Amino acid sequence: MKGNLVNKEPERLQGWEESKIYDRILAKRRESGAPRFVMHDGPPFANGDVHMGTALNKVLKDFVVKSKSMAGFEVPFVPGWDCHGLPIEFKVMQDARDKEPAEIRTLCEEFARKWIDIQKASFRRLGVFGDWENPYLTMAPSYEADILRVFAKLVEKDRVYLSKKPVQWSYGARTALAEAEVEYQDKKSTAVYVPFTLIGGDLSGTSLVIWTTTPWTLPANLGIAVHERFIYVVGTFEKDGASKQLIIARDLLDQFAEKTGWRPAGDMRELSGKDLEGLEAQHPFLDRTSKVIFGGFVTAETGTGAVHIAPGHGADDYVAGLANGLEVLSPVDDGGLFTEECGVPELVGQHVFKCNERIVEMLTERDSLLGSETYEHQYPFCWRSKTPIIFRAVEQFFISLDGIREKAMEEIDKVNWLPHWGRNRIYGTVEARPDWCISRQRTWGVPLPVFFGPDGNALLDAETVRKIADIVAEKGTNVWFEKSDEEWVADLGLPAGSKKATDTLDVWIDSGSSHVAVMEKNPNVGVPADLYLEATDQHRGWFQSSLMLSVGYRDVAPYKTVMTHGFVVDKDTGKKTSKSDDKKKGKPTDAAHFYNKYGADILRLWVSSVDWQNEVPFGEDLFQQVGDPYRRLRNTFKILLGNLDGFDPAQHTVAPEDMTVIDRWILERLNVIVTESLKAYENFEFRKVFSAVNQFCAHDLSSLYIDMTKDRLYCDAEDDVRRRASQTALYQVFDSLVRLLAPIIAFTSEEAWEHAGREGSVHEQLFPEPDERFGKGESTALVNRLLEIRDLVQSAIEPLVQAKEFKKNNEAKVVLTVPANHPCLSLLEDPVFVKEFFIVAEMEIEQGDELKASASKSEHPMCPRCRRYEPAVDEAGLCERCHSVTN
Repeated sequence: MKGNLVNKEPERLQGWEESKIYDRILAKRRESGAPRFVMHDGPPFANGDVHMGTALNKVLKDFVVKSKSMAGFEVPFVPGWDCHGLPIEFKVMQDARDKEPAEIRTLCEEFARKWIDIQKASFRRLGVFGDWENPYLTMAPSYEADILRVFAKLVEKDRVYLSKKPVQWSYGARTALAEAEVEYQDKKSTAVYVPFTLIGGDLSGTSLVIWTTTPWTLPANLGIAVHERFIYVVGTFEKDGASKQLIIARDLLDQFAEKTGWRPAGDMRELSGKDLEGLEAQHPFLDRTSKVIFGGFVTAETGTGAVHIAPGHGADDYVAGLANGLEVLSPVDDGGLFTEECGVPELVGQHVFKCNERIVEMLTERDSLLGSETYEHQYPFCWRSKTPIIFRAVEQFFISLDGIREKAMEEIDKVNWLPHWGRNRIYGTVEARPDWCISRQRTWGVPLPVFFGPDGNALLDAETVRKIADIVAEKGTNVWFEKSDEEWVADLGLPAGSKKATDTLDVWIDSGSSHVAVMEKNPNVGVPADLYLEATDQHRGWFQSSLMLSVGYRDVAPYKTVMTHGFVVDKDTGKKTSKSDDKKKGKPTDAAHFYNKYGADILRLWVSSVDWQNEVPFGEDLFQQVGDPYRRLRNTFKILLGNLDGFDPAQHTVAPEDMTVIDRWILERLNVIVTESLKAYENFEFRKVFSAVNQFCAHDLSSLYIDMTKDRLYCDAEDDVRRRASQTALYQVFDSLVRLLAPIIAFTSEEAWEHAGREGSVHEQLFPEPDERFGKGESTALVNRLLEIRDLVQSAIEPLVQAKEFKKNNEAKVVLTVPANHPCLSLLEDPVFVKEFFIVAEMEIEQGDELKASASKSEHPMCPRCRRYEPAVDEAGLCERCHSVTN
């Protein structure tokens, strides 16, 4: 067995594909009536090379597929790709801004298919088994039709509605965003303290002070929220000789004074938040009033205890405004520019963020700025355009999650979450999730299958959607854009003058419908899946969208177990690795760099060595560290195969009772490794398999057993029972290790299996089973005591070697004193055993009160054949054993 993985792995991969290894494995399991295990693939976006984070994910999935198959399951694996959405369209639009929708969609499809082919080649090169000839693509007409059928079911259940409410809006990408399309970054904002002067009543002329980090939303202010249970103080505040009558929450009084310089002067009167409800306050720079309302979201952590309410620019604001009859005002267009509705002519056409400074100036000019500060906080950004988002009210379609949310939370507690904290992460996001905004102002996606009647009202009808789905199944979603409104009206029997919607569906509905489009529709898969496996960000992404749509569709979760792994992060910065790292920092992150330079099995072994439950530090120097254990495992296979030459298990197998204690010991240790590894595979603890097997090969097998028995393997008579006993043990060790390692080092294990002359593929086999004959550990207990003596003997020999009285242990004569009741005494009195176990020339056993050892140089000559120091029995200087074997 030679290495050269980079050149030999592609040849083996070609052989696998020509022999249809994946199909053969499935057929073999089906023939045996194996139970099914469904590992459902979460689709990566078809928009770039496979980086190490994606490789980690796909190889972990392959570990599951291969290990479950070898555990006796039928494991269908249908890989997939997420093909629609902002990442692809955003990239294509950089060079296609003036093209028509049909042209843009064609370019997007070409872009997606190019990267699907590239990614598919990488995944196959990594040795990932699956139905690569029939992957699922969310842009395939049959899949798109199933997305629409899932939507139809939601319409049928009266879950879909049209409303104008604030959504997370990317002005950079000009579309609404899903929560999973938002990433949080540090942002510095200008925060201002603004007085709203109350009108009428006892508090007329007194100002209720608000604090906001978004001055640009003040033109949309329609209310002020206070907390009904807070205590507020009202009185005179002074600063630099000026005075004002202000109202501040009592608990925030000191903070307000420190940050603005306005301090209480004289007695303060207290009042309850309830006393403020229903009052009206003058807007600081517009000719309208703002209503004082209650808001349970008002806190006493920062600010003033009064929150400025713009129902068109915030979720809490919207809900509070709706409850109090406030209109939804959002004077901002798709590009983030103020419209005439803002009421300030000089701001119209200006970007909202650029207007913060001017609005602060306007407040100052009107003596309505009590203070300002630079406030650092986490702020949502669009994941694609990298621009900060704005909350903006626009008419959008939503899925009502009332009922779905509560049922989903029940289903979460029926799922096995790995690691266990995954349960709390998704439970919290589901519990707090508002209704799902599903409209996207994009071209590349599944169209929102809704029409607007002549009166402008939305026509939401499940049967109409299903008719559209049937047409899409035949012609694809391009037909939505190709047919005119009149043609659709005629085809679907809609009222004359109806118009089709121009939005597309949120892309998370695409992948979230895979439990129908892939699992339910494929008779070889089925619902629910046994396992979903993705990175930890999918608690608010695919895990959640799949859960919500499955509960909305069939009232149950789409999965039994959900496993999440950490991100691959830069070992130096701790930040998630990205494709830009390769270009900017010269730090390769492309999986192809590593499998083309080192081999896929090195990458696979790296995946098995990391703690997938946490963030995975990465750098090429860390990656290279798995080279040593790989070489150890490969050399182990070579040594095992070399020593099994001429061994026929049908003729030469030695029974346990005829083996030496160290033969039984290595098989007891093997039995432990098999048992631990099977349990680890069952629990997806691949690192435990790596650690257990690596340690076994390095210590028990190489440093001890092979070192002790190599003399009998090389020098005893070919059919000597002791030699055949070692070969029997090594045969079982090889047979177990090659199977246990097959899911991890897939190419190398297959190569070793082939060199052993075995039939078929190692991947068609089952895992080894624990051998009850070696389960009691009797020999292990003896060998553990013997190893203690071995350390004592070594401590006696080492000073003589250091003093250069002789060079190696096998030149030593040892006198060992042993207590009469020592459990190993009978073994120690066997000269053949002790010379082999301790690798010494001679050992004399004396009985005494305590265990001790002394050493000296043996007087025996070295046998020229076996190079042991033994009495010579012939003129050639051979020892008795070698003389007998050669004659």
